[in-house]
Amino acid sequence: MTCTTFDAVDDLSKALSAQGYLIDDDLAVVVHLATLLDRPLLLEGPAGVGKTELAKALAAASGRDLIRLQCYEGLDESRALYEWDYARQLLHVQMLRDRISGELATHATLSEASAALARAEVGVYSEDFLVPRPLLSAIMSPTPTLLLVDEIDRTDEAMEAVMLEVLAERQVTIPELGTFTARSSPWVILTSNDTRELSPALKRRCLHFQVAYPSPERERKIVAVRAPDVEESVIADVVALASRLRDLPLRKSPSIAEVIDAARAASHLRAAGATDGLDGALLSLMIKFGSDHDIAGRALAAPDNLADGESIGVDGSTPAGSVTARAFGAGRARSARAVK
Repeated sequence: MTCTTFDAVDDLSKALSAQGYLIDDDLAVVVHLATLLDRPLLLEGPAGVGKTELAKALAAASGRDLIRLQCYEGLDESRALYEWDYARQLLHVQMLRDRISGELATHATLSEASAALARAEVGVYSEDFLVPRPLLSAIMSPTPTLLLVDEIDRTDEAMEAVMLEVLAERQVTIPELGTFTARSSPWVILTSNDTRELSPALKRRCLHFQVAYPSPERERKIVAVRAPDVEESVIADVVALASRLRDLPLRKSPSIAEVIDAARAASHLRAAGATDGLDGALLSLMIKFGSDHDIAGRALAAPDNLADGESIGVDGSTPAGSVTARAFGAGRARSARAVK
């Protein structure tokens, strides 16, 4: 398999754009350096800003196989590195049992038989019985790969320590077999949603970039690429609404993928003339917690220009007004203000 390398940042940006991923200039420089320097890249930022999608697009653009380790609380070495196929090992030993028993019967004492058994090579701990998990699979792959360690902040520091050898040396040590060095040089991307602080040891081994939500102008371009059938005016309205929601103290702000879904939904509802249900539909697509829905409803129903000292009532009382009329129907005007 032929893999593509990128001689310049522009080449990388164009290749990612061909995969439907519009990358910021600053991030493109860091990704390009990670590929040139053969260093792991750690992407930190809120959920839904495109960290995982970048890894997928980069793998596709470079022609590399994507190997993904989805992290979660309680992840251990057997799920991340490797484990032994105990069932096949047991079957192998059972097949050799009669022969081993015959050979050991020739020894006069138990100690001699035990020593002979220790010297015998039964082939239980060999690569044939090894089950590679994502980290070892990336090391053992004969073709170049991209290893995505997704949401590493969900694991604990002990699991981070297990990954250090892979990140720093591109190798995995198996006590029974020795050290496996990368057969090809995998690119490594780690993502974190900032749910906890990562260890200095892990950060020291990686290039780092803090990924933020895109500007309204860039997000409109992203939505237009991913939802080409949606009208520009609808995209502008939905992006403006998402920008306002992200300014609120929500438990979870709308992700880019949710904005894309909301734009498609708004387009369908408008085409069908079902604008009466637009308020609830858009908020349901972009907000996933009941408390957030209440906060957004109060904020979006409030007038755009509150007098000094006025605020939204904590009891949920708001001035009369429709979310659509104030936050969506007038979205083009608000979008223009957001760009400024």
